[in-house]
Amino acid sequence: MALNCGIIGLTNTGKTTIFNCISNTKAEASSFAFSATKSNIGMCEVPDKRLWEIDKLIKSVKVVPATVEIVDVPGLAKGASHGEGVGNKFLADIQQMDAIIHVLRCFDDPNLAHMEGSIDPVRDREIVDLELQVRDLDLIARKIQRTEKLIRTGDKDAKKALEILNVYLQHMENFGNARNAPVAEEDRKYIADLQLLTAKPVIYVCNVDDASAIKGNKYTEKVFKSMADEDAEILVIAGKLEAEIAELDDKDDREVFLADAGLTEPGVNKLLMSAYKILDLMSFFTAGPKEVKAWTIHKGMAGPQAAGVIHSDIERGYIRAEVMKYNDFMQYKSEQGVKDAGKFKIEGKNYIVEDGDILHFRFNV
Repeated sequence: MALNCGIIGLTNTGKTTIFNCISNTKAEASSFAFSATKSNIGMCEVPDKRLWEIDKLIKSVKVVPATVEIVDVPGLAKGASHGEGVGNKFLADIQQMDAIIHVLRCFDDPNLAHMEGSIDPVRDREIVDLELQVRDLDLIARKIQRTEKLIRTGDKDAKKALEILNVYLQHMENFGNARNAPVAEEDRKYIADLQLLTAKPVIYVCNVDDASAIKGNKYTEKVFKSMADEDAEILVIAGKLEAEIAELDDKDDREVFLADAGLTEPGVNKLLMSAYKILDLMSFFTAGPKEVKAWTIHKGMAGPQAAGVIHSDIERGYIRAEVMKYNDFMQYKSEQGVKDAGKFKIEGKNYIVEDGDILHFRFNV
């Protein structure tokens, strides 16, 4: 399954710098507000050491990590929902994303002016949230009108839908986000078709200066304090530092520079692990002489659904899955070793795939 994350934030917060530190596509960062006229799109590989450990035993022709598409949306501004700055076009881009990475400026730089005249990440978050809420409110209001018409035609489910839509409307008119609306999980289906911006899972990235990479600073403290009562995913990343490290071609050089900065892993690792967490994702592997490959699926998927991520024909003709656990494969060193130890399993259509499973699907079309 394809996974994509959109990077958003006010202009001059360092969004494109963050994009450059996690993506294999490098974009030009500018200090001029609204200089970007289109979103930057890049891919990054999901770091998973297990892939390479499997390949050490199999010695495949190639290793194929799972990938995430990253979209750097041009900086937003007050009034974006009404066409200010880059306007509605880029809000529409965000609708296509699985998750949002919201970059907050938590660094001082006299050479990079802030469009609001001062550094205040809490205020910046509220500005962006308001623009997303305004767009969502418009979408909800339009659906309420359509639903009211359905009630008049006798649609049995429309009354319940209207009730839920009005809960969202009231919640968001009080500056709430759709993801936190007091609605039962099964009732969120009534807004699924709207692709509401504030319903999407969000990771907040505090973009800090190099010196604040480890412990943060006064700005990050304000961010954490402001969201203390929320179940929010907040990361602190020194975007400029990590973008420079990411430009190094040699892996050993990158590790040395990370260590010198006091960092144990690149920001991309933290971001992707957070994305997997908030989207409830995990990976399974396929392994053979031609390639060792990671596949991304939602937790709780059964064998046929996981097979469908590879190809719809495999799901349609699914017979069974041959399953090895990653730890068993590492311990017994080969498929035959796993079989000899009695750890090799044959599972049917009801098998729920687990993180790290090494799978071979049998199917007939």
